[in-house]
Amino acid sequence: MKIFPFILIFTALITFVAGQLLFKRAMVASQNAGFGKEFATFFVPGIVSMTVSFFLTLGLLQHFDLSYLYPFQGLSVIIIRVTAALLLKEKLTLQLTIGALLISLGVVLVSLS
Repeated sequence: MKIFPFILIFTALITFVAGQLLFKRAMVASQNAGFGKEFATFFVPGIVSMTVSFFLTLGLLQHFDLSYLYPFQGLSVIIIRVTAALLLKEKLTLQLTIGALLISLGVVLVSLS
């Protein structure tokens, strides 16, 4: 794989992950203080991040097969899980870790084809 498409795929993936984490923080903020300024502080950047991810993915679909791109989306599960554990202090279990490793193996196998 050439480096530029890989960078675009990675950017789409990271913006998707960032959007999910920001949405989670926004929802926690809404529980604590309602839908005010703290909620908007996380929700608006989440919308922007997810929008960037969406349009990058659309552009990538013009150049790659869906069957090639979709396994990379599987990495989002892993990245979200790890960053949620680090940033949001969510619990990371052995079962989730093994599942993430299996997903990673699948992504590597697909990317080699």
